[in-house]
Parts: sequence; structure tokens; C-alpha cells
Amino acid sequence: MSLSRARTPRSSRRSTSGRATLLTAVALAGALTLTACGDSDGGGKSTGSAGGNYVTGTSGISTVAKGDRKEAPQLDGETVDGKTLDTTALKGKVVVLNVWGSWCPPCRDEAKYFAQVSKELEAAGQPVAFVGINTRDNTKQNATSFEETYGITYPSLFDPNGKLMLRFPKGTLNPNAIPSTIVLDKDGKIAARTLVAINDEHLRSMIDPLLAEK
Repeated sequence: MSLSRARTPRSSRRSTSGRATLLTAVALAGALTLTACGDSDGGGKSTGSAGGNYVTGTSGISTVAKGDRKEAPQLDGETVDGKTLDTTALKGKVVVLNVWGSWCPPCRDEAKYFAQVSKELEAAGQPVAFVGINTRDNTKQNATSFEETYGITYPSLFDPNGKLMLRFPKGTLNPNAIPSTIVLDKDGKIAARTLVAINDEHLRSMIDPLLAEK
């Protein structure tokens, strides 16, 4: 008497495989969503990173000593208002780069502080330039409405696919979340970064030490 092994019907195997693929896709989408727009405080860490020495304070702001800073990449292209901008032309100033999207709640939370501090420093004649990087907005209309709502008067590069964020070299403080804020020193080097929404006090704590540098 021969014993035959039970076989799983092909249709059942295809169904199981399809469900596994779907679950994997859903999990990946969820992970990307969490990375795209987070609002955790990220504080309390002190970090030395391979390829770049920096310290992250309790506020979630990472800073690099002057001698350890890396050159920032060229960030250029069309702005939300249809003009062109090249950040390499801003050397000699402290440059504040803020990565944001109109769809991102933490970006909306911090926008008023960026508008406030940028106007205060401009009125005081300080050598500081603010540049936004608008990403994952499908149309400029959404970005323009955001800027009008929160009183943003400085330019923002329009980067719907996030390509500008990928120009930052590995091992540096790069913008790997939304929102992200990176501050460059007067030599165009990466001096500070935060990956969370910040207020005016935190923003000034990233800018003021760089203004005082000789």
C-alpha cells in the first residue's frame, strides 16, 4: 500500500504568497511614514558617530566642534516662488536649513518660530540666511499656502522627491527626517542639526554660538 503526500493547491500557495507580500508592503509603508514626519524629543543622547564627531544634547540638538566639521553639499534649484537659489553663494553667513512639508504636523508647529527668528535676525542686521527645503509636496500651491499662513518670508527650495536631502555625505549630520534643521557656519560647514520640531529658544541656541565664532 503506497502513501501519497498531501499537496497544497497552487491557488492556496499563490494566495498565501500574495498575503505575505501585502503585509511586507504595509509594514514598509508604515516605517517610511514614521521616518517621514516624527515628533519625538530624541533627547538625552551623547553620540560619537563613525565618520564625524558630534554630541547630541538633551534638547535633541547635535553639534560639531569647529575643527571636526564637514563641508555642506551644494543645494541649488528652483524655489517655491519660481526663482533660483544656490546655497554656496551664502558663504560668509550662518545658514539655517529647514526641511519641511505642508503635510507635516510638527513642521506646522515650528513654522511660526522660524518666521519669528528669521525676521528678528534680519532686523538686527545679523549675517544669517534662512533657506527652507520643501519636500514631498506634490504642488507648489500647497507650499505657498503654508508659507503665507505662517508668515515665512525667506526662500524655500522646491524638492518634492527629496533629492537634495540625499546630497549630504554619509558620516555627516544629515537631514534624515522631516522636519530637520541643519545650521552651517560661516565657512559653509555643517555645525548643528536637529531632527525634531523646535521653538525659538532652541533655534537661537543653534545660531548664536556660530555668530560669535571668529
